Amino acid sequence: MKNTALTAIHEALGAKMVPFAGYNMPVSYEGVNAEHETVRKSVGVFDVSHMGEFLINGDKALDFLQRICSNDISKIGVGGAQYNCLPNEDGGIVDDLIVYRIKETEYLAVVNASNIDKDWAWFNKHNSYGVNLRNISEDFSLLAIQGPRAAEAMQSLTDTDLSAIKFYTFEVGPFAGAENVIISATGYTGSGGFEIYCHNKDAAMIWNKVFEAGADWGIKPIGLAARDTLRLEMGYCLYGNDIDDTTSPLEAGLGWVTKFTKDFVNSEALKAQKEAGVTKKLVGFVLDERGIPRQGYDIVDDEGTKIGHVTSGTMGPSVEKGIGLGYVATAYSKSDSKINIQIRKKAVPATVVRPPFYKKG
Repeated sequence: MKNTALTAIHEALGAKMVPFAGYNMPVSYEGVNAEHETVRKSVGVFDVSHMGEFLINGDKALDFLQRICSNDISKIGVGGAQYNCLPNEDGGIVDDLIVYRIKETEYLAVVNASNIDKDWAWFNKHNSYGVNLRNISEDFSLLAIQGPRAAEAMQSLTDTDLSAIKFYTFEVGPFAGAENVIISATGYTGSGGFEIYCHNKDAAMIWNKVFEAGADWGIKPIGLAARDTLRLEMGYCLYGNDIDDTTSPLEAGLGWVTKFTKDFVNSEALKAQKEAGVTKKLVGFVLDERGIPRQGYDIVDDEGTKIGHVTSGTMGPSVEKGIGLGYVATAYSKSDSKINIQIRKKAVPATVVRPPFYKKG
């Protein structure tokens, strides 16, 4: 089991630690609902240093990324970021990721912790462009400082105007006493904030200064359990649950990051699938009665015939309803369609809705 540079701090804070993607990670501190509410209303901090980071540079870096990524990398300016997926050769998804453009010919790809080795092999397999690839995952830490008060709470730690960093852009500069920190206006919660990429040697110092700076805003450490409920209320996909090696980006509702204006891995087959239409789709749903949907539960029609399955589900702390994502036959995928979630022996009625489930203000 690997530790992050902050594991000792989490343990000292009394976090409940669990194995996750090969790392010893904090799943909760005071409880998922309280932590969830902290991020929705104020500011909370996640240690997500288990995520993977690959540096890509060279004259052909753009061509390489255009080939392996589904989205149009040419649209990213220096200082910009873009959500993406890596299509495989069989119609599925190797991983979803964020690509940052650091310099004109240098990019940073941030991948899921559980897929670091698989993705690294995939990048190298497709590197016929002579670009320089570096897996820096073991050298860097990542803090997600999330919530509507994040900018004002953290402003004292940097000369960079945090309120001026637009969504899916970033700045590189001093932060909390460390140099060359990436301050990125990205996150997985839907409540705003920043992701801070730093060297492992600076992580504990930054963590401590972040909590000192945020004290007046009620800042708290947040675990992976609340990270999951926060992302699910936004309808964000989780790799391994909602998308995987067998799910098409078009089935998963990721057509918006699948651009057929260029050639990429398996693009011809995916284009044909788009033209023919998919047979199943990932949808959001809200239970019409009390209940908690869970991953793996069957989705059935009114006659009890299976029409799909739940991929993610929870009781949404902010929306106070049972919510989830799941694949259903296309005929049931339109908003307001009525479906049923088989929770043990009861088929609980639910309504298909378009995420996000949580809407600010």
